[in-house]
Amino acid sequence: MGSNYIFLCFFNIISLVFVVKGVFGLGINWGLQATHPLPPKIVVKLLKENGFDKVKLFEADPAALMALGKTGIQVMVGIPNDFLASFASNWRNADVWVQQNVSTFISQHGVDIRYVAVGNEPFLKTYKDQYMTTTFPALQNVQAALIKAGLGRQVKATIPLNADVYQSEDGLPSNGNFRTDIHDLMISIVQFLDNNGAPFTVNIYPFLSLYADPNFPIEYAFFDNNSTSPIVDGSITYTNVFDANFDTLISALERNNFTKIPVIIGEVGWPTDGDSHANPQSAQRFNQGLINRIISQQGTPRRKTPPEIYVFGLLDEDNKSTAPGNFERHWGLFNYDGSVKYNLNTGNTGGLVAAKGVRYLARQWCIMSPQADVTDVTTLASAVDYACSYADCTSLGFGSSCGQLDAQSNVSYAFNMYYQTMDQRKGACSFNNLSVVTSVDPSQDSCRFEIQIDLKKQSSTRRSHRSSSTRTKQQSPFLSFILLFVLFVLYLLA
Repeated sequence: MGSNYIFLCFFNIISLVFVVKGVFGLGINWGLQATHPLPPKIVVKLLKENGFDKVKLFEADPAALMALGKTGIQVMVGIPNDFLASFASNWRNADVWVQQNVSTFISQHGVDIRYVAVGNEPFLKTYKDQYMTTTFPALQNVQAALIKAGLGRQVKATIPLNADVYQSEDGLPSNGNFRTDIHDLMISIVQFLDNNGAPFTVNIYPFLSLYADPNFPIEYAFFDNNSTSPIVDGSITYTNVFDANFDTLISALERNNFTKIPVIIGEVGWPTDGDSHANPQSAQRFNQGLINRIISQQGTPRRKTPPEIYVFGLLDEDNKSTAPGNFERHWGLFNYDGSVKYNLNTGNTGGLVAAKGVRYLARQWCIMSPQADVTDVTTLASAVDYACSYADCTSLGFGSSCGQLDAQSNVSYAFNMYYQTMDQRKGACSFNNLSVVTSVDPSQDSCRFEIQIDLKKQSSTRRSHRSSSTRTKQQSPFLSFILLFVLFVLYLLA
């Protein structure tokens, strides 16, 4: 009995250490589509201080990979969809990429690369079959290149897929199967993954279920077991959509005789802005429930073994496309600068820890001048449209964090976002005499008027081709409508 007691005490101590250090598969996605990215070394320190021991990159960014070297953080490195055709058509293209972005960083820089993500959600219906014929051949060639490099056992090639590759005709998870239009292709891919000891990777987003369907039961999106609309599937009752979605996949795999293949959740999370359901309170509720499951190693009714999970995402990205919705730039657990959005217990004591060593531009903002002629609606509309075409104004939408601003403050927000995005350069706050620089913070309640990161002071920052302060001109038609409405109100008040 004494020896058993000592063993149990030892086991409990080890378990506690594991929980504190967050090693129960606490993975996270690190996106790079920001106009003012944090230096990779600061980001890696942020990961380690918050207990994330696994990270997923959407591209093989050299600076990010270098910073991850010899840190003990496991890495999944991504291949963008734009590369699929090239890799599918010529094995040597895949071989060169593996040599440059996997072999080199493992052997010379000590990066612990475990997976290569071939494409990202290539079978989305919105892509209209664009990657249908190239994804599987690209996967095969990347796997062949890994084997040639002597990494076939150490690094596994997988494909992060959207949850729409499978379905259930009657909505019951037990009747899950792969989509009819890609069924045979999916079987070939899963068989290949299984033969090579690679996992099936899927992205599951309960938030998107809520966003897409106004009648979706809100409580069913969370893990609190408060849903009044559970799904009863035989002896199993599903009280949240995550379990139901995941088990629909498990049923699809089992139906096609793949009962043992491991599954990775490549992306799952909740945004904090850009929609009425996207706010810090809901994000904290969802992500805390998710991380509690990870720490307690909780599986689902059909698969008790917990999946490896990568939370989406680490930081907000102000240069992402808003095609899916304005929320797309606000998935981060942390703000763009690594500051904490909300408290979250990842197993470390004291909650999330903010990034350290961040350097900012001068403490000044660009706002609408009190002397501006608000009756000149055409000039004002042109200035606001221009500002929001080159800066991120997604927080101004209805139900968003700055949706409650009055008309003049709306214009000020747009002007300031442009001013900060352009590094407070001379002339960046000159909107035809409509604006002025102030040292008084115009932030209101939940609406934060940002001051951007100073890229010149962050001397260690190495920006990739997708992380530039010169952003692509882009504006949501819905957001344009909101801004025009604001300008109309200004005119009426003049």
